[in-house]
Amino acid sequence: MDTKGNSLDRTHAWIAALAAALAIVSLPAFATIYKCQGANGAPVYQDEPCPSGKELRDFDKDPPTVSVMPVTPPVGSTTRQTLPPVPSSAPKIKSGARVKAPQISGNPADRKFLAPGINEGEVLTRLGPPDLKSGGNGRKIARWTYLPVPEDRGTITTLTFEHGRLVEVERKVVR
Repeated sequence: MDTKGNSLDRTHAWIAALAAALAIVSLPAFATIYKCQGANGAPVYQDEPCPSGKELRDFDKDPPTVSVMPVTPPVGSTTRQTLPPVPSSAPKIKSGARVKAPQISGNPADRKFLAPGINEGEVLTRLGPPDLKSGGNGRKIARWTYLPVPEDRGTITTLTFEHGRLVEVERKVVR
């Protein structure tokens, strides 16, 4: 019998076992959160399934819609600024007439910092309305296109939304 070959086989087996153990240990741990009806109907959040008939929400099946908005408004927006007073010589608006709201322009330089996961409202807050829109209005997928501007020269930015969430950012340099 070849003891050298047998020793080599044991070394390979030991390395394979060590690699498998490390792979198992490095797997991420996932926790499910359940929203259940507690005493007096008050919601209770727990990591175990709810008793029968007490489940209010399973966050794996129905994830919450969460949006994190910037604390400070984007440059150029008027969301937190006070508007100038209306001069007394301003024309009178007829009762029932529609008044168009001022457009929030956003900051085109922020186009390069978008990441999937944010919602349409946050994109509008950061960038303003798109130059071109397709899809949406009850459809599953919508695409917004922002054309080149001096702050984002020579770049067309196309954003793909799925159910109101940004899923893809495509930036094409054009000459």
